[in-house]
Amino acid sequence: MKRLMISAAVLPFLAGSALATDFAPQSGSVIAFDVMRGDSPMGTHTITFERDGDRLVATTDVDLRVSFGPVTFFRYEHEAREVWMGDRLVSFSSETLKDGNDLEVAAERAGDELAIDGMTYEEEPVSLTLPATLALSSHWRGYDPEASVIFNTETGQEMEVEIEEVGTETITVMGREIEARRIRMAGSLTVDLWYGPDDEWVKCAFEARGETITYVRRDA
Repeated sequence: MKRLMISAAVLPFLAGSALATDFAPQSGSVIAFDVMRGDSPMGTHTITFERDGDRLVATTDVDLRVSFGPVTFFRYEHEAREVWMGDRLVSFSSETLKDGNDLEVAAERAGDELAIDGMTYEEEPVSLTLPATLALSSHWRGYDPEASVIFNTETGQEMEVEIEEVGTETITVMGREIEARRIRMAGSLTVDLWYGPDDEWVKCAFEARGETITYVRRDA
């Protein structure tokens, strides 16, 4: 199978820097969501953090499915590992099962770039370099509203987006009312994301296949 070669040079002036977030997870902390399809449970999305000094490892585990009786009509699994030193992404890897396709990504920092082995959604391998400052589509670190390109954690490729600052809202998270910053990111999907006063990711909502999908925070 032909391997595509793509250079970070195709992204001049497009890729905004990753947002400098105030969220500072402690070792052992977890962001956990129940994922709802309308009023029906669809699965879970968790991010677990382990810290050793300035080194932070964020491990994402997503397991979603839609079934009727013994028949599964939709299944999505995503496992990812991010290694950070302060605000610098050191490495990234992921495995994804999406629409029956198996995708893998491996990325290592080399200077100011990421050297990436990824895959298209048609399972075609790609090798490319992208700016190491590109925000990841894992959501937990938030996004710079000026960014127009982010790193797709399913494929390892760039993904064009438009990000809108919606404003501050009062929402209920795990039984408490909090003030949350809401942004809207339009790409392959239009996703609304909410972040608490300390920049912690607290909610997500989007439309997919005619259904409203909502991420509801819960205790880990």
